Amino acid sequence: MSSSSSRWSALAVLCAVIFLDALDVSMVGVALPSIQHELGLSTSSLQWVVSGYVLGYGGLLLLGGRTADLLGRRRVFLVALAVFAVASLLGGLVDDGALLIAARFVKGVGAAFTAPAALSIITTTFPEGPLRNKALSIFTACGASGYSLGLVFSGLLTQLDWRYTMLMPVPVAVIALIAAIKVLPRNAEERAEGGHDLIGATLITASMLLLVFTVVQAPEAGWTSARTIGSLVAVAALFGLFVLTELRLRHPLVRLGILRSGPLVRANIGLVVLMGSYVAFQFVAMQYFQNLLGWSALGTALAFLPAGLLVAVTSTKMGDLADRFGTGKLIVVGAAALAGGYAMFLGISNTPSLYGLVIPGMVLLGIAFALSFPALNIQATNGVPDDEQGLASGLLNTSGQVGGAIVLAVVTAVLTSGGGEISIGSLRAAILVSLVLALAGLAIAATGLRSRKAVPAASEAKAYETV
Repeated sequence: MSSSSSRWSALAVLCAVIFLDALDVSMVGVALPSIQHELGLSTSSLQWVVSGYVLGYGGLLLLGGRTADLLGRRRVFLVALAVFAVASLLGGLVDDGALLIAARFVKGVGAAFTAPAALSIITTTFPEGPLRNKALSIFTACGASGYSLGLVFSGLLTQLDWRYTMLMPVPVAVIALIAAIKVLPRNAEERAEGGHDLIGATLITASMLLLVFTVVQAPEAGWTSARTIGSLVAVAALFGLFVLTELRLRHPLVRLGILRSGPLVRANIGLVVLMGSYVAFQFVAMQYFQNLLGWSALGTALAFLPAGLLVAVTSTKMGDLADRFGTGKLIVVGAAALAGGYAMFLGISNTPSLYGLVIPGMVLLGIAFALSFPALNIQATNGVPDDEQGLASGLLNTSGQVGGAIVLAVVTAVLTSGGGEISIGSLRAAILVSLVLALAGLAIAATGLRSRKAVPAASEAKAYETV
């Protein structure tokens, strides 16, 4: 097998895995009512079927990225994928709600290590430039497609049994694991220099886990309650200790100098906006379609199909567009489409027009994902040294996951502020949160256009000097 074909074979395996990682974030959504009925879960317990995965995924991404750099990307990827497969199997077999939540958490932990390891394998296997941009656009489009199509798969599988939503990833993960052992490049075993920053890893992991836990629980406990405020103070204290630790160590978990890069910082903010606003919108849309309009689970899932198909069909073109126009322009256009999609859904009513509102709005959101998601990943990793690719990808993925949890918590609070009664007014107010966030993201993305038209990789890399 030639070097070129080996690269693309490895990319195919990595794309399958990131598709599964993203699929699991959204696929459980439509199945929740069936899970609640069969396992006898309360509403507060049910949310942890989703939040357990987010806790494991979002809380451990930074540690996962740095571990891949230090222990070898290929090794970390293979072990984490095996954990993901086993946890998927357990999640589909258990008959207890607590065990299901635990399996989802472990599954999220597996994803937290596979996602940054996979991205860093790509960025160290494909040389920076058009070839890497094409590979990244395909990889990230698969992730976006998995997330967008998750609800569709969930709707189809839930018609049979909710357990199939848990079990479906198992055979795919096992096949991917066998293929990965054969095709992943051996140079992905190379390790970065430096020791393990166990103190820093403990502090940042604890702060991320506590932050996600706090924002998920805040709507129930109350945003101004002593419990919520105390938890947020603890998060700030842990994060402050983490920063002080990283500044004093020779080999920190997160070299803070990496944040001197404007493109990387804007990419992270961009993913907070993209994932945060869309996760929240998806939750609101589920309430609108199912609870207010009375649509079936499958009908609700199919409403999201235009966005998912658009992302999947355009996946191979995003690298070429990034080469031609630059990532900054793609991100700005994507952010504008994101805001436009949310603006359309402000026009929801008790009798929405399928062709005048639902489909056009979903198409705009699909355009936003198709343009923004690959461009943000390319922008975040360009110019980063090979030994910090895991760190850069871990930072980016953390931004997306934590952003999703935080914005969802805020939108849930807005949606239930009227005593829990779902109405057109409360739904519009919740969608408005996503719209405002998208407009803020658009303004921030536009600042990148003023600073540069295109920056060579060699120049961009200068932003990553030590503190």
